[in-house]
Amino acid sequence: MNKIREWKAVLMPYEQAVQELKVKFKGIRNEYRELSQYSPIEFVTGRVKKISSILEKAKRYNIPEDKIFSEMEDIVGIRIMCQFIDDIYQVVEHIHKRDGKDMHVVYEKDYVNGYKESGYRSYHIIIRYPVQTIEGEKDILAELQIRTLAMNFWATIEHSLNYKYKENIPMAIKQRLIKSAEAAAELDMEMYEIRQEIINAQLAFEEKSNTVSDIISNIQRLSLTGKMKEAIEFQNKFDELWDSGTQEDLENLLQEIKWKLPSYKIFEKQEDK
Repeated sequence: MNKIREWKAVLMPYEQAVQELKVKFKGIRNEYRELSQYSPIEFVTGRVKKISSILEKAKRYNIPEDKIFSEMEDIVGIRIMCQFIDDIYQVVEHIHKRDGKDMHVVYEKDYVNGYKESGYRSYHIIIRYPVQTIEGEKDILAELQIRTLAMNFWATIEHSLNYKYKENIPMAIKQRLIKSAEAAAELDMEMYEIRQEIINAQLAFEEKSNTVSDIISNIQRLSLTGKMKEAIEFQNKFDELWDSGTQEDLENLLQEIKWKLPSYKIFEKQEDK
């Protein structure tokens, strides 16, 4: 029991590193979206390796217990998922720009262009990340895996099979995995070829969603200020535009609603001064 508590205490900075790195990469994604631009980051996940997995890997690779934290590079794992293959390299570029600032690149492996024999594809970057603790700064090794959604689906399945067969997957299944990895790669290339069409559709959808959300919230604000009649009229207009209205129609309606809000008029007058 004491040993487990000791491990948990040692792993606390690693948990902190996971949370901070997730926030940083989600911040990049959110910045793109706030600017109504396509984000190369679809979503981010992270984890600290379980104690049992750390000990099992240390035994498998003959890593002494006193060198686990200096030699094991993936105790912290961050996965950054992208929609398209070229997004991976854009994310890699973002990481390189931060090298020497809030993180330090140790080395990287491109398993996208030079994929493994098993069919595994992903881009790995090992970084050294400084964490501020009550005992001072601690450098944490972390593995960043950047991959497409198709690559991630395949890798998740392959990982589960490796766990089941203790990394001795039967040859017949291995061969089928290689074929499915090739199929996933073909899907990635197909999506890449129609990339701009997909991005334009996503941006248009997101723009409409944001405008619709603004319209609904402002109609609610209008009713809360006592302008119930106007709120009902705008709700009826919105209902008419919901299916057949253009983005321009929705934006014009939003502007009309805002002009009926007392707070918006005051803000506009202050801007004019």
